[in-house]
Amino acid sequence: MMEEAFVAYTAGHADGSAGRRDVQLAEDPQTGSDYRIGVVDGSVAAFQAELLAEVRRLLGEAH
Repeated sequence: MMEEAFVAYTAGHADGSAGRRDVQLAEDPQTGSDYRIGVVDGSVAAFQAELLAEVRRLLGEAH
C-alpha cells in the first residue's frame, strides 16, 4: 500500500508541475488523496520555480 501511495504522489507531482490533472487517478478510492496532494505540491513547486526565475530576471535588468 505504501508503494502505491508513493507512486500516486509522484504521478500527481509530475502532473501538477506540468499543469494538468488526471481525474481518474484523483478519484481512485485508495490512492486518490495521495495523487491530489502530489498535484498540489507539484503546482506549488512549478509556481516557485517560475517566481524565482522572474525575480532573477528582474534583478538582472535592474543592474
